[in-house]
Amino acid sequence: MADCILAFQKPMTAQSIDPTLHSLDSWLQAGRDARRHALEVLPACIRALDAPIHAWVTVAPQPQTGDGTLAGIPFAVKDIIETEGLPTEYGSALYQGRRETGDAVIVRLLRGAGAIVLGKTETAAFAYKTPAVTRNPRNLEHTPGGSSSGSAAAVAAGMIPLALGTQTLGSVLRPASYCGITGFKPTHGLFSMQGVLSMAPSLDTLGFFTDTPQDMVRLWEALAQPHGAEEDFAFGVPEPLPELEPAMTEALKRAVAALRGRGLEVRGLPITAMLDRLAEETRVVMFYEGARSHEARYRQYGDQLQDLAELVRDGLQIAEARYREALAFIAESHRRIAECYETTPVILAPAATGPAPQGLASTGDPRANSPWTALGTPALSIPMPVSGLPLGLQLTAARGQDARVLHAARRVARLL
Repeated sequence: MADCILAFQKPMTAQSIDPTLHSLDSWLQAGRDARRHALEVLPACIRALDAPIHAWVTVAPQPQTGDGTLAGIPFAVKDIIETEGLPTEYGSALYQGRRETGDAVIVRLLRGAGAIVLGKTETAAFAYKTPAVTRNPRNLEHTPGGSSSGSAAAVAAGMIPLALGTQTLGSVLRPASYCGITGFKPTHGLFSMQGVLSMAPSLDTLGFFTDTPQDMVRLWEALAQPHGAEEDFAFGVPEPLPELEPAMTEALKRAVAALRGRGLEVRGLPITAMLDRLAEETRVVMFYEGARSHEARYRQYGDQLQDLAELVRDGLQIAEARYREALAFIAESHRRIAECYETTPVILAPAATGPAPQGLASTGDPRANSPWTALGTPALSIPMPVSGLPLGLQLTAARGQDARVLHAARRVARLL
C-alpha cells in the first residue's frame, strides 16, 4: 500500500509505469503510452488504497471502445448508472449481481471519447438516504456525503481523475464540499438520464467529480461542449447568509471578503427567504415524484427498502394539488432568479451547511444545494481555503450558462 501511495504522489513522466497521474489535467497532458502504463497498475493500487475508505463496489477495467480526447483515461461510475459488463446494484443487497445489457447514455458518451470504465462506486441505497459504507478520505471518522459517496471519495483520495455522480437534492455538490474536491451539476436536462435510476425526474441531474475546477473545464471541452471564456462581471451572494453552521458561515464570509479584496465586485442579493422556501418545496417534489418512481419496488420489497420505504409511504400521501403548488413556486422562483442573473451572472452560495458530519449514520443536509437543483441551474462546488475539514463554495449561473460558471469557478479558485 505504501508503494501505491507514493506512486500517486510522485510526478509522472512518459517513461514511468507508476500510476502517478492524479488530476484529469495531468492525464490529458500525458502521452498515450504513459496513460496505458498507468492504467495497467492502477487497479492494484486502488484496491490497496481503498481498504480503509470503501469507495468502490468493484474495480474491473472495461475494454476501450472509442478513440478521442479522453482515450485511455479511466473514470468511475456511480452504482445507479448502467454499465455494460458490470453489475448495477443500486447500493442495495436486494439487487446484488443485477446486470443490464447496455451502457447508460452518459457512459456511452464518455466511452465514445475513449475513456475507460474502471469500475463502480458506492452509493447510498437507491441514491437516497441509507448511507453507503464509504468513509471520507480527509478524515475516516466522517461521512463523505451522499448519495454519490464513492465517486467523491475515489476522486478525493486520488484514485481516479474523473467520476460520475447524480444529484436530486445535493448528492454531487455536498459530497464534493465534504471531500474537498470539485463537483459539477450541469443544467438540468443537458445530459440524458437514460440508463440512470430515477428518483424525481423534475430534479434528477447527472454530475461529475474532478480534483480541480481546471480539470472540470478540461472535461467540458473534451465532451465538445461550448468552451466559453473568462469574463468580468459582478457576482452575487445571498444576503443575509442562510442559516449555516459557524464554520461554513465564517469560511464563506472570508471567501467573499478575499474576492472583494482582489478586485471582484460581489453584491448582496435579497434571496435568502426564497432559497429557504425553495428547499422546502423541492423536498415536496422529490417525495411526490420519488414515491411514484419507486411505488412498484415498494410493493415488491416493502420495508426491506429501508429509508426508501418511508419515502414512498410519505410521498404517496402528498396530494397532487400540493405537488402542483410546489412546482408553481419553483417556476416563480426561476423567473425571479433569472432577473438576478441579468445583473450578477454568477451567484455564490455555500456548497453545504457545514463540514462533513462525524460518523456514517447520516450523509448530511442537502438544503444548501436543493434550491439550485430545483431551479435547474448549473452549479459547481470548489474547495475554500480552510484549516480542518473541507468546506466548499458553490457557484451557480443561469440555465445553459454552464461554460460561464465553469470559467468563473476556475477564476475564483485561482483568486482564493
